Amino acid sequence: MRIVFATGNKDKMKEIKRILAGIDAEVLSMKEAGVYEDVEENGKTFSENARIKADAIYELLMEKEPELADETIVLADDSGLEVDYLGGEPGIYSARYLGKDTPYTEKNRIIIERLENAPEDERTARFVCAIAARLPGGRKLDTVGKMEGVIAHETAGENGFGYDPLFFLPQYGKTSAELSADEKNAISHRGQALRKMEELLRKELM
Repeated sequence: MRIVFATGNKDKMKEIKRILAGIDAEVLSMKEAGVYEDVEENGKTFSENARIKADAIYELLMEKEPELADETIVLADDSGLEVDYLGGEPGIYSARYLGKDTPYTEKNRIIIERLENAPEDERTARFVCAIAARLPGGRKLDTVGKMEGVIAHETAGENGFGYDPLFFLPQYGKTSAELSADEKNAISHRGQALRKMEELLRKELM
């Protein structure tokens, strides 16, 4: 059995492979599986976008290697940052916020700037991750994970990526980018959603 995760993000794949290490299946990125197409994510929620991506990559893989239909599971995620003071922005547009090619250092700077006058109790935010699975025979699974925190007044940390340096976790006294890989995987939105998915997949593969 192989699990193809519909992402080309190397940092994300490191997290995914670490968390799914206990499943008796080969875990591949879609590029490692030979699929390079970009899928238009035109859903209105994280879950809709994850489902669109999982279904699209599954169909592409089946066109390419139909003989592996009974051995292929496709997982896809959509994740992002919701800032309450900004009405939930950037939300499902997190990767494209302020322009797809805008570096996250600039995105983080702008978000912190936009919250310059926000009261401390209104700086709440969360990371959300939705994961969709497409299994042999057309079966589908869906999970969601969330990590609550606040927007920091300045970025800190080198361990994360994306919005991690501005996402402060009061219970740890540090940003998501200052957590170790094990600390982050234990509480992160993606870690939560993946562990839920891992539990569902174990039942499917028994």
